[in-house]
Amino acid sequence: MIDDTGEQRCLLFLPGAGASPRFWRPLGERLPETFEKIYLGWPGLGHEPPDPAVSGLDDLIALVESRLGPDPVDLIAQSMGGYIALQVALRNPRRIRRIVLSVTSGGVDVAGLGGADWRTDYRREFPKAAAWVCAPTPDLAPRLVRLPQPVLLLWGDADPISPVAVGERLQALLPDARLHVVAGGEHDVAATHAEHLAPLVQAHLA
Repeated sequence: MIDDTGEQRCLLFLPGAGASPRFWRPLGERLPETFEKIYLGWPGLGHEPPDPAVSGLDDLIALVESRLGPDPVDLIAQSMGGYIALQVALRNPRRIRRIVLSVTSGGVDVAGLGGADWRTDYRREFPKAAAWVCAPTPDLAPRLVRLPQPVLLLWGDADPISPVAVGERLQALLPDARLHVVAGGEHDVAATHAEHLAPLVQAHLA
């Protein structure tokens, strides 16, 4: 869709390991109706049905790349989805316009920055989820310093999984990044504080 500035806006919303395409709707529905919004889910993770074509994070990266159009798009990503978003942006720098990341690992050392291990609780909540979701991810830190897109980082100061130190680390690595911290926000801060965060996201995407 074309917004009131005459520019194309297509937003790809990427969930975390919970995988539901509904996660981002509380925020997405507060953004202009003129924006095209695509809410992706992750086959085989959370409660989403599996897809034989998806057997790892590389396949999720390819899934997002398959939704890229001829014009640059914006990526809005939660937690694990942020790692996927950054990989997509690094692989397709001219096809990504702007990025929003919420409480993501972003391919940096979360444990070393005080993050709690989420895997045991995740397996308890989603016992049928594919085991590969718990595999370690490569370190993206050396590559993030070359990422050209403006990035908005959304964090909560009460998130044990991805503490504010992770957001600060990403802000230091990324050439054009701004960090916004929500008091009392937890790992689902993007959904629980959607009304507060939507204007910030809209301004970033302007």
